[in-house]
Amino acid sequence: MADQVQYFIETRLPNHQRHYNSFDFPSVLSPKPTATPSLSRFTKAIKSQKPFLDSLLLKTGAVLFRGFPVETAKDFNDVVEAFGFEELPYVGGAAPRTNVVGRVFTANESPPDQKIPFHHEMAQVPEFPSKLFFFCEIEPGSGGETPIVLSHIVYERMKEKYPDFVGRLEEHGLLYTRVLGEGDDPSSPIGRGWKSTFLTADKKVAEERAAKLGMKLEWIGDGVKTIMGPIPAVKYDKSRQRKIWFNSMVAAYTGWEDARNDPVKAVTFGDGKPLPADIIYDCLKILEEECVAIPWKKGDILLIDNWAVLHSRRPFDPPRRVLASLCK
Repeated sequence: MADQVQYFIETRLPNHQRHYNSFDFPSVLSPKPTATPSLSRFTKAIKSQKPFLDSLLLKTGAVLFRGFPVETAKDFNDVVEAFGFEELPYVGGAAPRTNVVGRVFTANESPPDQKIPFHHEMAQVPEFPSKLFFFCEIEPGSGGETPIVLSHIVYERMKEKYPDFVGRLEEHGLLYTRVLGEGDDPSSPIGRGWKSTFLTADKKVAEERAAKLGMKLEWIGDGVKTIMGPIPAVKYDKSRQRKIWFNSMVAAYTGWEDARNDPVKAVTFGDGKPLPADIIYDCLKILEEECVAIPWKKGDILLIDNWAVLHSRRPFDPPRRVLASLCK
């Protein structure tokens, strides 16, 4: 046990972390320098040191594992399994993804020149993951970071600057509208078709699954308009006892754009009234000001608490392959 206690060491990444009162964001863990590189040793240490890792994630919201011998998607799947979190099926999400192995999927497969705006994963549906894993299998040529930001900081800054707007959000929530094609459209960051969104080719089954998510469907030829909400834009994180900016408002308003979708119509107040563009873009500015963007290195694993942290993706020059796994 003592050997495993010392397996993880907390390290610093100058210029790539934010320092808060009692912690660095994100936490960065590496194997102790004297440790023999071994995937099985890494997974055993995860299991034996789970309480330490859980408490670190609760405190900081995100943990980057760097310098561990994780080479392949299967290795990554073994690491995810070692944590023991229950898998969350990807039903209702917008991003085009492909299952790679086990619990591992590609991250959003939208084109490399496109930026994916800040969001909590699947904030626009009632059942969302509590934790996300990302794994860098192939380093980007350049760019391609996954910026992260603490959600309660965004809420506090928005509440201070726009109390009336935040009050309306807390009262009415948000309504999300998205038009889906039949099949996936890899040219779009929200290009997941209705068949893969609801994991069926049967419209009636799709309607049943949508209803379970609280989503209304309006069929338009081979495509479908999905209407979700009103759902809360601000949630209360019980484990940390604070309010969080838990929504996809900025992502939808600035990024849900393709041949089928107008981003300005993609998200409104829960009563159907339009959102003020100037405040949305100022919120985007706040997200950028508060975020941390660590350049990916091959083998990196980033564990994110989806209750605490929003994430995004910057454009990149290929190659880049980042894989993901979602947990309940």
